[in-house]
Amino acid sequence: MPRFFLPDLDPGRPVIAGEDARHIGFALRMRPGESLTVCSGGVDYHCRIREITPDSVFLEILEESPCGREPTVELTLFQAMPKGDKLEQIVQKAVELGAVRIVPVLTRRCISRPDGAQFAKKQQRLQKIAHAAAKQAGRGIIPEVADMLPYSRALEELCRQQLPVMLYESEGISLSQLAVPRTGTIGVLVGSEGGFDPEEAEQARNAGVQPVWLGPRILRCETAPVTALSLLMYLSGNL
Repeated sequence: MPRFFLPDLDPGRPVIAGEDARHIGFALRMRPGESLTVCSGGVDYHCRIREITPDSVFLEILEESPCGREPTVELTLFQAMPKGDKLEQIVQKAVELGAVRIVPVLTRRCISRPDGAQFAKKQQRLQKIAHAAAKQAGRGIIPEVADMLPYSRALEELCRQQLPVMLYESEGISLSQLAVPRTGTIGVLVGSEGGFDPEEAEQARNAGVQPVWLGPRILRCETAPVTALSLLMYLSGNL
């Protein structure tokens, strides 16, 4: 069943407008009487189309239920900026796996170092990728791609999570041995191509972040977050 997101749904007058409405009418060629799902605030509204105009689709809500595809943990990925378009792939897979937020981070070893204006343009595209991935995966929310943060600020946000971890190959325990809660908040910090500077790792450890590793093989920076999120979702009972 087609699935659409509405951040501000009026249950008394549910309407899809703009680009999604044109997609429903012209690309999908849907007609009055057909059904679709609207997601708003983690709730799935199963609707029937009442009327279609060139710019609006008017709906009738048949039933509503909490989205059953949202994980029981709120997982935030803190991802050091990689080169090229790797962040696009990381955002897509993180959303599919259940992350609620992706925070790009500037670390000492990041080769890609966009300024604020450059990242703002990239952020718009990344948010569109998150939107498409959320729709494809049947998510109940559209995860946020946040503003890029310097390492110190990212570390502050990471430490607000119930379980803050970082991938660091030089020390720590295997992520598969980590005691992962079934509910609550999890933050995982992943490096770029060059990993983390030892001083950054020490700073994180002193702040209370648990270093973990993913085994003896060195994973690419776009492979490591996918592996880490998969394991964390599995260990929390969400995969």
